[in-house]
Amino acid sequence: MDFAACMREVTDVEFPNAVRIRVVLDNLSTHSPGALYQTFPACKARRILRRLEFHYVPKHASWLNMVEIEIGVLRGQSLDRCIATLEQLKSESAAWERRSRRPHQMDVHNRKSRVKWRRAYPQLDTVPNPPLKES
Repeated sequence: MDFAACMREVTDVEFPNAVRIRVVLDNLSTHSPGALYQTFPACKARRILRRLEFHYVPKHASWLNMVEIEIGVLRGQSLDRCIATLEQLKSESAAWERRSRRPHQMDVHNRKSRVKWRRAYPQLDTVPNPPLKES
């Protein structure tokens, strides 16, 4: 119902004059046209869906998966204990980010990601990259 209500708001409130609205989604089972038919009468669901064009990210190479992996690494390396205050949490996560995300490491990480996800994102193969140096 939440997804359907959000799609109705996108079409009727946020972009009422748009002919076509492209929506990029992860593969969560509730993110489907059927959710609109379960929530609204058929005529209203069809009216909303006529203006929406869904694009789903690859199941095993989505940005959401990458974010979840990053949060898991942060939790395992820095937040694996009780943290008493919000200020301490901010300080711990900022220190982890400074340690973990040096610019040269990000460059290597991005190039490794391009190799790993090249089947899911074939357009990444068009960007020339120098060979990776193993560290």
